[in-house]
Amino acid sequence: MALAENIAAVRARINEALAVAGRHPADLTLVAVTKYVDALTIKELLAHGVEHIGENRLQEAVRKQAVLGDFKNRFKWHFIGSLQTNKARQVAAKFDLIHSLDRMNLAEALQKASQKLNKEIPVLIQVNVSGEQTKHGVDPAEVGAFYAEVRKLPGLCPVGLMTMAPYTEDPETSRPVFRELRLLFERIKRDYNPGPQWRELSMGMSNDYVVAIEEGATIVRIGSAIFGAETEG
Repeated sequence: MALAENIAAVRARINEALAVAGRHPADLTLVAVTKYVDALTIKELLAHGVEHIGENRLQEAVRKQAVLGDFKNRFKWHFIGSLQTNKARQVAAKFDLIHSLDRMNLAEALQKASQKLNKEIPVLIQVNVSGEQTKHGVDPAEVGAFYAEVRKLPGLCPVGLMTMAPYTEDPETSRPVFRELRLLFERIKRDYNPGPQWRELSMGMSNDYVVAIEEGATIVRIGSAIFGAETEG
């Protein structure tokens, strides 16, 4: 079946890239981006060892989780889209990791959600490394100060950084973006002593995940390489 073959091919490339970088397969999380995929296809993923799901629209994710019922709890759910402050509580309730914290009013909304839900909320700080106006994210020059403010908020647990590189046919052009995110990650680790929970670099999609892994990614977000065209998030 195509799904099984595609997942096997992606895993093979992931493991090869990890080997080149001298890293262990356990160092990397494969998130399947299921934006255009139905709940039954999501269910199939578990048989192929894929346990992490990425969605970028709350309503779609809620609908799919409802179809899956209790089966949804066998997955870890990643929110990878832009997040409106008025949806912070719902997203915090439905997802295990939020990849798109990019402003203080959202951090404050998530902190309030944490209190109401009585749960710690792991978040990634989204950084606009490429500087594209069409992309969300904290300015690289402000990431350290932003992190320092976020970690003061009880109930929020910043665990790393996320970025999206400009789409390009040549993945090598994404390398400087990924490298800069890794350097920002290391700078925060050095300057702010965040502790062992500071461990995630979410970067790399279907067109450039191999380069992202070579540059230190711990989470890759893969859509089209698994499901076919028009499935990236």
